[in-house]
Amino acid sequence: MRFLYSLAIAIYTCGVRCASPLNEKASLMRKGWRRWTEKVDFKRLNGAKVAWFHASSLGEFEQARPVIEQFRAKHPEYKIVLTFFSPSGYEVRKNYDKADIVCYLPPDTRRNAQRWMQMMHPNVAFFVKYDFWFNYLQALDRRGTPTYLFSAIFRPSQYFFKWYGKWFAKQLQCYRHIFVQNEESLKLLKNICVNRCSIAGDTRFDRVNDIALQAKSFPVVERFIRNGADEQLPVLMAGSSWEPDEENIKHFIDTYQGSVKLILAPHLIGENHLSHIEQMFQADNCVRYSQINTDDFDNTLLSRKILIIDNIGMLSSLYRYATVAYIGGGFGKGIHNTLEAAIFGCPVCFGPNYTKFQEARELIDCGGGKSYSTATELCSILTDWFDDGGHLAEASNACLNYMQNHLGTTAKIMEIIERQ
Repeated sequence: MRFLYSLAIAIYTCGVRCASPLNEKASLMRKGWRRWTEKVDFKRLNGAKVAWFHASSLGEFEQARPVIEQFRAKHPEYKIVLTFFSPSGYEVRKNYDKADIVCYLPPDTRRNAQRWMQMMHPNVAFFVKYDFWFNYLQALDRRGTPTYLFSAIFRPSQYFFKWYGKWFAKQLQCYRHIFVQNEESLKLLKNICVNRCSIAGDTRFDRVNDIALQAKSFPVVERFIRNGADEQLPVLMAGSSWEPDEENIKHFIDTYQGSVKLILAPHLIGENHLSHIEQMFQADNCVRYSQINTDDFDNTLLSRKILIIDNIGMLSSLYRYATVAYIGGGFGKGIHNTLEAAIFGCPVCFGPNYTKFQEARELIDCGGGKSYSTATELCSILTDWFDDGGHLAEASNACLNYMQNHLGTTAKIMEIIERQ
């Protein structure tokens, strides 16, 4: 099985290199791997203790971030090395100021793993969620380096739990401790005799809470939702929407009898898609955030029902203005982040492709979220929340209670690490 694993790594690495002339992501990965022993400035570690954090991509980095920052605060004597597998993480966070070195992780070969340990000399290592690199794990284990996996989720369909997965399951013994998100994951690990594990939860809740505490205010948005009145109008905030989401939202806007403002933050902000949104909702009803003329501020905003957010970086703060949040992606590969809205007490709704997301299922179970499949169903859900203050308050409180009950994962992880 080790041979097959090594062969798979070799094939994947070769595939990335072959695809790099035609694929931007593959090209970035190849550049990150090339001559890494010379490009990574290990001299910056200067003989200090080293804590190595590895995140597959940007989403896993957001889960790692609370642990990185608490670890650094408690152990300023350590240097932090942060590695990524995917360009979606590295290219966005390569200048992350809480890490001393940020780089791509070289392909998981035995040779690379040995050289990595010799050059970095990690004193402790952390992996996030489900990024398993077995040659690195074995190299850490041989060195006796305490290695942790946190915010992990395991499912019966994973190869660890199949008849052919004994070799893979054995590698999990390399971890000093595995922090899982739920009871199912814990039971699966116990069933294959991985006993150094416990339920800690998901560090994303702590990260989202930190983001909410630092949420920005946007005077333009505040004027838009007040519409010249003293009180805020009801707001539907659509985050990371795709075209099927936007078509269903339009059906609601066209049929709803009450007053509501729509803030639309599409996932794609290229000119073609923005123009398509304006045509769909009628250009006279829309205004792009970047095109608001402050000299004609009120006249511009008073006449528009739909504010299109045509930049990146505002979404997590915009949910503070929402009455109800629509989370996009439910008619594609899966929904986007529901927690960024729920932390503000915004009831969330989304399309049918949500079942892989534990937090979405739990928000539905507690009454803070709803899923739909047709435009008619969406209209019914949103109309109920906007027209019935009691139902809206119940859903809002459900979101707030749900978020509050899931905070503190980072503290649980740090407590066990400190004891060990």
